[in-house]
Amino acid sequence: MPWVVAELRGQRVLARCSEAGALVSAGGRVEIRYKPTDGRAYQAAAGNLAVVSPAKVLPDDHCAPADAVPRTKEEKKVVAAKKATTSAAAIPADAFVAYTDGACSGNPGPAGLGVVVTSPEGERHEASEYLGSATNNVAELTAILRAIEAVAPDRALVVHTDSQYAIGVLTKGWKAKANVELVAKTVALVKGRRGLRLVYVPGHAGVPLNERADELARLAVSSRKSTRLPALGAAGAKSAPSAPA
Repeated sequence: MPWVVAELRGQRVLARCSEAGALVSAGGRVEIRYKPTDGRAYQAAAGNLAVVSPAKVLPDDHCAPADAVPRTKEEKKVVAAKKATTSAAAIPADAFVAYTDGACSGNPGPAGLGVVVTSPEGERHEASEYLGSATNNVAELTAILRAIEAVAPDRALVVHTDSQYAIGVLTKGWKAKANVELVAKTVALVKGRRGLRLVYVPGHAGVPLNERADELARLAVSSRKSTRLPALGAAGAKSAPSAPA
């Protein structure tokens, strides 16, 4: 389907059109691109578009193929989940991979954390720790801390979390207004080891090990019990099963 130059609220865009240059809409919306190489396909209301005169019809390949831009929260979660799954290809073969999550009943309230760590050899270890009364942010941060503490500092580690707050205060320089000591301790560990990477993964979006970490965090809250991770990755260390704390 060809393209035509149109104006959208004073800005020129490329819009889908017929061979005659008339806008083509579906449900009252027209596919548009801001640039031929944008890589993102947007939808604009037909009533907000005006074809620039004289209309010049451009071929379909004038714009590169693009993915639709998600508009709803659910669509954004699906896209983020796909990106998180795809990012696994970039994980070094010798890296430990962790998924962490926190939960609390009330905020603050009874809180717990869940951690799932897989070794380069495919061994899986889990932790479900009850934290007492705490906030969700404390639970999220402590889950990341437990994953880092469990894996030997000379081993590569990729930690997945669905907490934008945790990633912000740990890697983006966000100033912590609360949980200052916990943040400082975790930041020191993050900065103090090479081969550590924090990766955002969307919560409740069907990412299997993230869902398991969430389940373990909720189990800690409901059971008021804890299991801890063994020491992982140290030379000569044996990977024992997780045991109650």
